[in-house]
Amino acid sequence: MSLRIDHVVLCVPDLDRAGEYLSRRYGLVSHLGGKHPGHGTANRIVPLGDAYLELVAVVDPVEAVGSTFGSWVADNASHPPSPRAVCLRTDDIDEVCDRLGLEAMSMSRETPDGSILRWRLAGLEQALAEALPFFVQWEIPEDKLPGRMKPGNKAHIDEVILTGDVDRLRQWTADAGGLVIEPGAPGIDWVGLDTG
Repeated sequence: MSLRIDHVVLCVPDLDRAGEYLSRRYGLVSHLGGKHPGHGTANRIVPLGDAYLELVAVVDPVEAVGSTFGSWVADNASHPPSPRAVCLRTDDIDEVCDRLGLEAMSMSRETPDGSILRWRLAGLEQALAEALPFFVQWEIPEDKLPGRMKPGNKAHIDEVILTGDVDRLRQWTADAGGLVIEPGAPGIDWVGLDTG
């Protein structure tokens, strides 16, 4: 089983404004992603090759109130964007679930070009409540991963520094590549991008 950084979530009040900010400030291109049915949220993708930044905003406040994820996005939205969660990609989400006592759920969304992205997700509730990473296993070809959207960016995620209970984080993440774990208040302390 492999574990590596898939994406970092940034909760924002306005997707277009956040995309313009990242473009102006860091030269990062972003693309419209799609809506998350049942959560009242939508996203923009900042493709970084093997990984990506996900800008997420509430687009339907009524629907978001009834969703744990939608409510979390609303409560954590900030400008300028700030990293709020990290997702780890695995090739065996069932093994992750067995190891951590989680259940995977199947999810999907339609992209702007009409294609369907499918994935299985686990640990989202724990991530939102305890500032732990959550897990994804994509059910699409590698060339369709969000981080590979064109045009992409030359930058890639070099490292993410997570702070919190070091033993708990190490047990949870199983030494996933690209993560640095340090003691401190639970959360993401740093997202480092290598721009070459």
